[in-house]
Amino acid sequence: MASPTTDTAIQYFTINNFQFQGGTTLSQVQLAYREFNPTKTKIALIPTCFRGRINSTLTFANGALRDYRVIVVALFGNGESSSPSNTPNFPQTLDYRDCVRAQHKLITEHLRLEKIDVMVGFSMGGQCTYHWAAMYPSMILNAVIICSSAKTSLHNYQFLEGPKAALESSVDYIDGCFRTNRESPALRGLHAFGRAYSAWLTSAKWFEQRLFEKQGYKSLDEWAAVVAGTNYNDWYPDDLLVMLDMWQRSDIGVTMGFLGTDEKVISLSEALGQLGARCLLMPCQTDQYFTWQVSDREAKHLKNAEVAVIPSIWGHVAGGGANQEDNDWMDRRIALFLSQED
Repeated sequence: MASPTTDTAIQYFTINNFQFQGGTTLSQVQLAYREFNPTKTKIALIPTCFRGRINSTLTFANGALRDYRVIVVALFGNGESSSPSNTPNFPQTLDYRDCVRAQHKLITEHLRLEKIDVMVGFSMGGQCTYHWAAMYPSMILNAVIICSSAKTSLHNYQFLEGPKAALESSVDYIDGCFRTNRESPALRGLHAFGRAYSAWLTSAKWFEQRLFEKQGYKSLDEWAAVVAGTNYNDWYPDDLLVMLDMWQRSDIGVTMGFLGTDEKVISLSEALGQLGARCLLMPCQTDQYFTWQVSDREAKHLKNAEVAVIPSIWGHVAGGGANQEDNDWMDRRIALFLSQED
């Protein structure tokens, strides 16, 4: 979906003396962000996903969000906002609470906005959206959570251990040393990570129907060379690993349990039951790690939620913009959801 002509360039917001959840304090961190439809008054916030960059993020800014000022913000660790690759002494452990607190400063202190009419998040962006709704409930009026979950499942956690092990065990990644080498960014390890990850992106039916050919590839090997190779050439291993670790540990029961004075983990059902935003959960029918059944269970505990399952065999990437038919379906469903707002 093309960007409107009234968009802006990528901008950077600097935060001084930022303390991360794990205790590390950096004298400065930066958030990268970009605005679309900047003259509109209603506000939409979209965080990036795992391996997502600002300019590759599906914004819906020409469709369901054409009447919204759309702010796309890069998660910590993605290489655009502060990350191991661009920030000395960046912490080895990230938490969604770090991302949300920094984004809150961007929205309230820099952009001077008081509320977010809708927050839209895909995958890790969806998990970030859940944490936003937990930490600043009065600010988020509507939440659209695409192919994501409020807590990372054990199955999801374990599948991520595969590509993680492939990268950390590679001959060109220094064992036990959290570092980034710009001259030699562990390409063998990055490509191994991509290979171990690649089969999870879509679905068995997607492969059986050779839909990689729909993307212009002549063979599975040609598709894999790009998906598991070229697409990782501009990534640094420690950026991927710090984001992956944050993904694995996602649990809004931990986040909400530590917002008050008692500081104890609460159950996922209790945490979901406290969220006040209207929620549209859009899992994909064939997503292998954020399954539609998980979204269905979560919706039962939310105060005001509906589930719309993306009818696609494109698996997880259906929610990220890989297939135009799925993009159009999501755009229509989001527009309907927003039109029904009281």
